[in-house]
Amino acid sequence: MKIDVFMNVKTMRVELKTRSDTPDISNLQKCADFVHAFMLGFDVIDAVALLRMEELYVESFEIKDVKMLRGEHLKRAIGRLSGKGGRTKFAIENATRTRIVIADTKIHILGSFASIKIARDSLCSLILGSPAAKVYSKLRAVTPRLADRF
Repeated sequence: MKIDVFMNVKTMRVELKTRSDTPDISNLQKCADFVHAFMLGFDVIDAVALLRMEELYVESFEIKDVKMLRGEHLKRAIGRLSGKGGRTKFAIENATRTRIVIADTKIHILGSFASIKIARDSLCSLILGSPAAKVYSKLRAVTPRLADRF
């Protein structure tokens, strides 16, 4: 991308700067999105996809944005999002072609606009208390329509 990347130790910030041989000024924004995605917890391979593909976005929301939960109820909601051994999260990722990071009460989704919407709806229904089997059946119905769009 021909962008200079610096770690400012005093302010604990990553600084990006264009060079004289930077081909396009939009590379600066792509690199900023890459660093942001990596800092949110996405794998490097997934964050690199932001550099290579145009129509990828990162969306973040908190569980309390969907429903106010406290204590054990919040822990159960996070458990429903992950599923046993991460099965539910992986099923949503594979069906919608997105990547999901669950960091405490924050949820970050990387993918195309339509895919993010479907993944977010699935995650919200899990937060609201839907059983995983019901979410899986909705995903089975919606996923073929998503594939037809591309």
